Amino acid sequence: MAEENEEKSFKDLGVNEQLAEACNDLGWKNPTKIQVEAIPVALEGKDIIGLAQTGSGKTGAFAIPILQALLEKPQAFFACVLSPTRELAIQIAEQFEALGSGIGVKCAVLVGGVDTVQQSIALGKRPHIIVATPGRLVDHLSNTKGFSLRMLKFLVLDEADRLLNDDFEKSIDEILNVIPPQRRTYLFSATMTKKVKKLQRACLKDPVKIEAASKYSTVDTLKQQYRFVPAKYKDCYLVYILSEMSGSTSMVFTRTCDATTLLAHILRNLGFRAIPINGHMTQSKRLGALNKFKAGECNILICTDVASRGLDIPSVDMDYIHRVGRTARAGRSGVAIAIVNQYELEWYLQIEKLIGKKLPEYPAQEEETFFLWARNRTRPVIVDDVVICSRSDDGNIGRRGKTAERIYFSVDKKERREEWAL
Repeated sequence: MAEENEEKSFKDLGVNEQLAEACNDLGWKNPTKIQVEAIPVALEGKDIIGLAQTGSGKTGAFAIPILQALLEKPQAFFACVLSPTRELAIQIAEQFEALGSGIGVKCAVLVGGVDTVQQSIALGKRPHIIVATPGRLVDHLSNTKGFSLRMLKFLVLDEADRLLNDDFEKSIDEILNVIPPQRRTYLFSATMTKKVKKLQRACLKDPVKIEAASKYSTVDTLKQQYRFVPAKYKDCYLVYILSEMSGSTSMVFTRTCDATTLLAHILRNLGFRAIPINGHMTQSKRLGALNKFKAGECNILICTDVASRGLDIPSVDMDYIHRVGRTARAGRSGVAIAIVNQYELEWYLQIEKLIGKKLPEYPAQEEETFFLWARNRTRPVIVDDVVICSRSDDGNIGRRGKTAERIYFSVDKKERREEWAL
């Protein structure tokens, strides 16, 4: 955080005493860069387009001005925040409720995977703040009797780049058609894309552009490293790295939903407290996994991009920025390690070009790493009546001259499936 930001307090930005105390109670001693830039502009009643890294405190940058305006003229359905994912929507609502706990703020979360009847009951209580995914909000606008946003005062589009990449454009257009034009609009994004620029022109009036980030950037408190490894030893190096970080909380991103389940089972078999989360899980199971991770029951979360805001790898540029943004949040420090095999070199070079710097290599003791591999490679893991055996080097398994990375077969040995190296 820059020195000039450290000298400022929330009161210096124009935040009233009640909300400034709420910030202090949350441990927000000083505003972040995006908050320093955005809050005074928002309090002047202007629209904002904010570019900021994920983890930079942008939720507070829009929540504080909205709550301050709500204190002056309280009403139901005062503000609506659109989010690309269920998890982010819940997180935003939690921050609104924490900041507004002293003033009786009521929030409703409208997301898929949850009973619409319960959500309709929550809307019937006329909350001040609605946090929603676009599709579910459109459902309620169409089907929930007595619910409308005709009196809405604030609209926030958070993670706008992701909102548009997740094919929510039609839903957003429908929402914009039913809310009043006399409103304040805040658009926040980690990246500025053509679609975001188009949305900016469509729904913001003379916005003030605030850039607390370069086009693609990560926070300064994030230490980024890489480790180049042979593909067949990738899991082994992961086990080594997690062993070195024993006691810390970690998130491991995989490409597929099946891989999260498999890797979590393998890590638990090796004594790690790991839990998977992916888009194939029900909403209740996903929230259960997140709650266990937050509570410390499990300290390793194995996930697809649902945990980095529901991003299912549309492109390498934004994907990396949002993934590593899960650590080093709100001024805290963190470490992000990219484990790269020989088939992913081009992808890794794109990342270095993207963030504008070369990453240092993560130091690994190869003897220790391969000791872990030798100790664990023949240990079978049972996952839902399926045995997973680590790769064998006996040369007896394989096809087309290639050796299987892992062998899967049912416990009764009636079915066998082999996963092949690229």
